[in-house]
Amino acid sequence: MRVLVLGAGYAGLTLARDLERRLPVDADLTVVNDSPHHLVQHEVHRAIRRPAVADAIQVPLDEALDRAEVVVDRVTGVDRDARTVELAEGDALDYDYCAVCLGAETAYYGIPGLEANSVPLKRVADAETIRKRFFDDCDEGGTVVVGGAGLSGVQIAGELAALRDEEGVQIAGELAALRDEEGAHADIVLVEQLDAVAPSFDESFQRAVRDELLDRGVEIRTETTVESVTDATVATDTGDLDYDLLVWTGGIAGDDAMGGERPPVRADLRLDRRTFVVGDAARAVDADGEPVPASASAALREAKTVARNVAAQVEFELDGDGNDFAPRPDPYRFEVPGWIVSVGDGAVAQVGPSIFRGKAAKAMKATVGAGHLTSVGAISRAVDLVDEELHA
Repeated sequence: MRVLVLGAGYAGLTLARDLERRLPVDADLTVVNDSPHHLVQHEVHRAIRRPAVADAIQVPLDEALDRAEVVVDRVTGVDRDARTVELAEGDALDYDYCAVCLGAETAYYGIPGLEANSVPLKRVADAETIRKRFFDDCDEGGTVVVGGAGLSGVQIAGELAALRDEEGVQIAGELAALRDEEGAHADIVLVEQLDAVAPSFDESFQRAVRDELLDRGVEIRTETTVESVTDATVATDTGDLDYDLLVWTGGIAGDDAMGGERPPVRADLRLDRRTFVVGDAARAVDADGEPVPASASAALREAKTVARNVAAQVEFELDGDGNDFAPRPDPYRFEVPGWIVSVGDGAVAQVGPSIFRGKAAKAMKATVGAGHLTSVGAISRAVDLVDEELHA
């Protein structure tokens, strides 16, 4: 009996670690990931300003997993009828149960010129590219446009504004004054199609995030739709915007292995009896019929539900006499205590109806990433990340 976990992001690694504990000893567990590391995705923006943080947010899978076989390869297809998974190197893996945890890729919506002229932020290499482009193209003034004002876009805009301000501080005396007089100052512009930043969240959270961005010198343009992009200009329905660096976080699409789609799943998170889709790879509806937002919080909690259900099904097949009814899968219900987003050296947190900014929010933000790293056994990296967060 073989269980496959495809992807080792938040959902995949959490699921695999739970299955290591829950699966019967005679069941095989295999994790397929395109990298030998697990990436703490919601901290990747920090590597734009603090390249050293990359070491803290990448966890070797052979350290995080004990029992699972790790296959480092890219998944290119899932054949549910044949119950096989195709890999880029040409191999195919059979499965009895499979959890697709491949996450999501950046969506470009067919906007002319957008993909060719923008940089996404999905991996550490993207953060390195953004940092290099900033210093190459904007260090002596210019415009950085960040497309999409969800939490990722907010964090990137905040980090770039902080990087700009830090570099300005490092320029001494007369030269700094001269640059200010000449206007050689990078502008950070956050563009959003809808009418608010963090548009999926409560109005009180939106207002606090907007205030934090404005306090840190980020220009906000809401109700602005990107229509096309050249190598120097973003054309929008409210006018053209010249830029030197364009970072795009305007939406998500499914992995190529899933045909670019995020398939819909109900609260049991199953495509069929033996194939689950977990985290951002799916468009899920929970036990209350509510759509589940694409987020690390949801992915981690979905993984726990799927681990219980897969383990129960495997145990039933291995130990049952064929006359019993298969166990009914537990449904997933979306419940999170709140939300948090960093904005440069600041942060905004919502816990229940309460909104926090300043030191309290910053401390909360530090504990989130560190708590996840601790949960996957990377305690020393958790300590390093807290140091980076609190001393940023």
